[in-house]
Parts: sequence; C-alpha cells; structure tokens
Amino acid sequence: METLATTRMSSKGQVVIPESIRKRLDLKEGAQFLVVGDADVVILKMVVPPDMNEFDALIKQARQQAREAGLKPKDIASAVAKARGGK
Repeated sequence: METLATTRMSSKGQVVIPESIRKRLDLKEGAQFLVVGDADVVILKMVVPPDMNEFDALIKQARQQAREAGLKPKDIASAVAKARGGK
C-alpha cells in the first residue's frame, strides 16, 4: 500500500520525509539514502547493509570466480596495492 504526502525543501536543501511514511518504512534517525535525480524526478532509495549470510555468499562467489580465472592470492594483493597507489 502506497502512502502519498507532500513536503517542501528548506533553504539548506533539507527535505522532511512525512511521519506517515517514516513510520510505515520504520525509518530511524541516521538512515542513509541513495539519491537519484533525473528531469523532474527525485528518488530516495534506502541504503541497507547486506545480511551477513548474503555477504558470505557474495564472498564465496567472488573466490570461486577468482579461482576459475586462475588468480592467486598474491595477484589480488598486488592489484589492491596498485589500486591504492603502492607498488
């Protein structure tokens, strides 16, 4: 069920999310959002950290793909050091 409401932007660019929507989505102070803007549309998407089981599955998948690509741990360490501006 959608909840529609109107709001205004302050001179500082702040927008209040109406209470009815905050309650329905269980939004708390400090909640983080991804903001997407295109033409006359602004979308706020909640940023939710992945569940640890989901994270573990992603790590397992990444390790499998690295093995299949023939990467060794030293290759990964070298790529990380290079990306960080090291040797």
